[in-house]
Amino acid sequence: MSETKTLVEEPAQGLPASPVEQKLDFSHVWVVAAEIEVTPKIAKVADYRGSFKATEGQRIDALEVYCKACRRPYDEVTGQDCSAKVDNRHLIGGDQSTRAKRKIPVPPRNARVVPGGRIQRRGIEAYVGGVSRPPR
Repeated sequence: MSETKTLVEEPAQGLPASPVEQKLDFSHVWVVAAEIEVTPKIAKVADYRGSFKATEGQRIDALEVYCKACRRPYDEVTGQDCSAKVDNRHLIGGDQSTRAKRKIPVPPRNARVVPGGRIQRRGIEAYVGGVSRPPR
């Protein structure tokens, strides 16, 4: 008599057994807005490159400490989950499907809409007309 065996896949070594066992990381990533006194030479480099190297042992004044993801101050959200990692709708002005639409301004009662001419935005006519080049 033959026996039937069922194939049971075991998780690969080093990987979790199931996605349920994975713990999501909702912790904040803290950054510091700082004020650093520099020499004129370093200021020139920082202005050009957008970064510079600070000297060892230099004291840096922290202006503000906040989360890089949710942009909320340290003292307001310490001990809470990062709201940007949970749901970042607060960064885009709330839920887009329920947000009120922009209102079109209503013209005054005595206003009259007058259609204008067609503006040529491409080709030589646009260049000669000054659309694609700055005025002299």
